[in-house]
Amino acid sequence: MTSACGLEIPVRIEVNPRAKRLILRLDEQNREAVAVCPSKRFVPAAARFAEERLDWAASRLRKLPPVARLAHNKRFLLKGSDCLITLEGEGRKAVLHEGEPHVLSLPGDPETIGRRAERFLRTLAKSELTRAVDQYCATLEVDARRVTVKDTRSRWGSCTSDGRLAFSWRLIMAPPEVLDYVAAHECAHLLEMNHSPRFWAHVERCRPHWKQERAWLRRHGSGLHAVSA
Repeated sequence: MTSACGLEIPVRIEVNPRAKRLILRLDEQNREAVAVCPSKRFVPAAARFAEERLDWAASRLRKLPPVARLAHNKRFLLKGSDCLITLEGEGRKAVLHEGEPHVLSLPGDPETIGRRAERFLRTLAKSELTRAVDQYCATLEVDARRVTVKDTRSRWGSCTSDGRLAFSWRLIMAPPEVLDYVAAHECAHLLEMNHSPRFWAHVERCRPHWKQERAWLRRHGSGLHAVSA
C-alpha cells in the first residue's frame, strides 16, 4: 500500500482468534505494517483498517533506524558495548574477545556469518537470561518452568500461566542491567499476571532502578530490532 507521502508500505494480515478487535501494529524488523483480525471473515475489514491508518504507519517507519546487518567488519551492541564482528580467527568456532571494543571472531564462510553470529548471540542470551531468571526466582521465591529465547517482534519477554518464560534474544545486545530488568519483570509475572501496584513492587524488590532500565529499552529498542542476520 502507498501512504499519502508516497511511501510504499508492505501490509501483512494476521488472523488471531484471541484478538478482540482490529489492530494495526508495526513489524520493525521487517519494516512492514501488520493488521490483526480475530477471524478470516474480518480480513477485508482489516485491509481497510490498515489503509485508513497508513499515514500513521509511514510516520513511524520513517523514524526507525536503518537495518544493520551482522557482517564482516560491522559493529553492533553486545551487552551495551561496541562489538566488532570479523571473519578473522583460527578454526571454525566462534570466539568472543571482550575488550574495547569487543570482537566476535567467526572464521568461515562469509555468506553465513550473519546466521552464525545470530546463533552465537542466541546461545549467549539463553545463558544470561537463565542466570537472571534463577536469581530473581530465588528473590521472589517462585519457580520458572522453562526459559526460552525467540525472535519476538512486539514483546521483549512473556510469561504463561504455567510458568514458561520466553525472551527476545536481542536482549543480549542491551546493557546487562536492562536484560536483568526484563528477566525480573517476567519473574514477577509468576506472582502477578498483571501490571498492578503489587506486580511493580515485586519488580522493585529485584531491580530498584527498573524505571531507568525500562526507559533505556524504550529509547533504544528500535535500534536492537534493526540488527539482522
